Amino acid sequence: MRVKICGITQPQQSVAIASLGATALGFICVPTSPRYVTIAQIQAAIAPLPKNIDKIGVFANTSIALIEQTVVESGLTSVQLHGNELPEFCLELRQALPGVEIIKAFRVRSREHLQQVAEYSNYIDTLLLDAYHPQQLGGTGQTLDWTMLQQFSPSSPWFLAGGLTPDNILDALSMIRPDGIDLSSGVENAPGDKDLHRVARLFANLRMKSEG
Repeated sequence: MRVKICGITQPQQSVAIASLGATALGFICVPTSPRYVTIAQIQAAIAPLPKNIDKIGVFANTSIALIEQTVVESGLTSVQLHGNELPEFCLELRQALPGVEIIKAFRVRSREHLQQVAEYSNYIDTLLLDAYHPQQLGGTGQTLDWTMLQQFSPSSPWFLAGGLTPDNILDALSMIRPDGIDLSSGVENAPGDKDLHRVARLFANLRMKSEG
């Protein structure tokens, strides 16, 4: 299972989190976010990382030109779209960045809302389901209604996000079977400052599950 820790801002934390077991790190490229990082900051955080770690840039309603520039200059391997991007936009982005994984995030309000996800399956590589919040795009600490996702079986692999913590992750995984999990505020001291003890506890709990 992929484990993504999102909202990395400090290079030393990126290395520590990768060494604890994360398979993907997320960097917020949305200027209004408290976890926003510049291209230079992403470069500094990515440079010491092993090749096998996915480096994911999170964008929202950003132009294709700016996404392309950020990916090329910083060395990102994946793009996560967290705004109101349409399937046509995803297709254009894939053509612009053919070797880069495209993840489309959805802030899920209802079962009906989930049905929109299918429209994107031909244009993206991976889905991400997050909790809906009227003002914030992510990192809200709010959980999804996991029972809504028990019958969810899209044609693309998917990440579960939204209010996950080391304490509730096993409850979530006992109910649903995502291909990956994405944590941000659930392993933080403050926005962008990760709590490495909590990250370590997350991986200890995941190991317990896999051994059990």
